[in-house]
Amino acid sequence: MSLPLSHIKVLDLTRVRSGPTCVRQLADWGADCIKIEAPDEVDTGKGMGGARNGPDYQHVHRNKRGITLNLKKPEGLAVFQRLVAQADVVVENYRPDVKARLGIDYESLAKINPRIILGSISGFGQDGPYARRPGFDQIAQGMGGLMSVTGEPGRGPMRVGIPVADLTSGMFCAIGILIALIDRQKTGQGRWVHTSLLEAMVAMMDFQATRWTMAHEVPQQAGNDHPTTVPTGLFHTANGVINLAAGGDEMWRRIVETLGLEEETKAPELATEKARSANRAKVNATLQAKLLGDTAQNWIERLNKAGVPTGPVYSMNQVFADTQVRHLNLSFPVQHPKLGELHLVRTPIQMPGVRNPRNPTPDRGQHTDEVLAEFGFSAEEIATLRAEKAL
Repeated sequence: MSLPLSHIKVLDLTRVRSGPTCVRQLADWGADCIKIEAPDEVDTGKGMGGARNGPDYQHVHRNKRGITLNLKKPEGLAVFQRLVAQADVVVENYRPDVKARLGIDYESLAKINPRIILGSISGFGQDGPYARRPGFDQIAQGMGGLMSVTGEPGRGPMRVGIPVADLTSGMFCAIGILIALIDRQKTGQGRWVHTSLLEAMVAMMDFQATRWTMAHEVPQQAGNDHPTTVPTGLFHTANGVINLAAGGDEMWRRIVETLGLEEETKAPELATEKARSANRAKVNATLQAKLLGDTAQNWIERLNKAGVPTGPVYSMNQVFADTQVRHLNLSFPVQHPKLGELHLVRTPIQMPGVRNPRNPTPDRGQHTDEVLAEFGFSAEEIATLRAEKAL
């Protein structure tokens, strides 16, 4: 089967998480993604993406081929330039000043191949007062506002439990690359696509950010409650907690009928949506008192049957034991030559008729000879490059 992106060649210079996440979006749909690493003896960033055979590394670098290349040597840079001449996309997440120093900035690449698309991810943007700062996910979570609205009121800022700035900047960059590829079909020209952890994090603040830009309202921490919709949050039952998310008068009517709260909710503080928003504590206490009278599973079934969004709160082992998660096949097996069968998390995008590739993360330089031969290098050239420590 010809995969949707099988005609696209990607040179992957990324490391850690944001850049590899970007490239993985392309690799999962069949792009020929060539992961370029420095030779083992000169790799100063070794270990930054986690242990090579660990979950992090195996997750973000799957479905790629791997070569080694020493870009700090003129011979290595010359090899890279020959690859660029035949490639469609280059992706990197170096600090902005590093590109120019290595000679892999967009202007340099476009002189070699005017159709090339360069995808760049940085911590804070390609220019400006913070451009050369080192950027990491947690710093962007703090500077983008996410930590200020996460956690319980009065308990101080709290990071989110996933590297959300890394992940979203990678996905935004991948979207930008796909847009540039479509644009290239019309113009014949490549483009430089770039984003940053900070830009992605501010964008992900979404309506919370717009509450400030439109109304100059500074959103606060709301814990497990929704910042604007009442009732939404965690509630205890006879044997555990449930998530309940409901807003508006119609949803409130369904809750009242299902829980049998007709008398309790005649109070003026609960009579209208506006009143309930102003009296969240009373709303929650009224629901909480009733929900303690039955089990989590029974309430989840009854409320969902009534059309009220309700669900459990899972640990990761419970997530993958859930019948719907199992039905969706959200994990898939990969055969690794050293680790045996691994189960990785699939892309959440489904496209009927397309089976995503299932290739393990390559070892360092596993495909060097194979890839260079495909790009026109002779066996003698490859041997010479290896002797010169360019590979």
